[in-house]
Amino acid sequence: MTAMPGVPDAIPRVTDPAKENAEDETRLSVTQVHERHGEFVWRTLHRMGVRAPHVEDVYQEVFLVVHRRLRTFTGQSAITTWLYEICFRVAAGYRRKAHFRREELVPDWAELESLSSHAPSPERQLVASRQAKQLERILDGMPLEYRVVFVMFEIEGMSSEQIAESVGAPLGTVYSRLYRARKRFARALTKLGPGQMENKS
Repeated sequence: MTAMPGVPDAIPRVTDPAKENAEDETRLSVTQVHERHGEFVWRTLHRMGVRAPHVEDVYQEVFLVVHRRLRTFTGQSAITTWLYEICFRVAAGYRRKAHFRREELVPDWAELESLSSHAPSPERQLVASRQAKQLERILDGMPLEYRVVFVMFEIEGMSSEQIAESVGAPLGTVYSRLYRARKRFARALTKLGPGQMENKS
């Protein structure tokens, strides 16, 4: 059959880069997921309150789940959203364990350059350590979905739009969770009493 004058033999395929990228991610191996998104998983577990002595084990547990379920990822959502959901379930199981409830550990962000001093005194270090423990207790008392958005917004300084993209939730849901997390945080501070989270040095 001869082509009609002025009509191309084949219609060019218009591609959606986002969709093409999602389709590409469905073909990743576990090793490639680890290479591309391992840092995202590590940060997410930290935001969810997984303690330093256990984060490596929990991280490995997440990737065991990824290994078992990778073929079920269809690209309907971003792979980071899929990974976030796995992290959420694994971290929730971690939080239910007895060792989590007993621990009194200082989180990594306690090292906020020891309250902006380059050469902190032992007294300032003690204050920072106490404040970090109090902060971690308050965060541990929050539902996991509230804790994550609170840490990302208030501690890491991420925007609501960035958080929504990272956790795979609508922007309105992020606003709602952040509002509830702030209310819980304020109530917890009230119970601690005035000045408990302030620098007394």
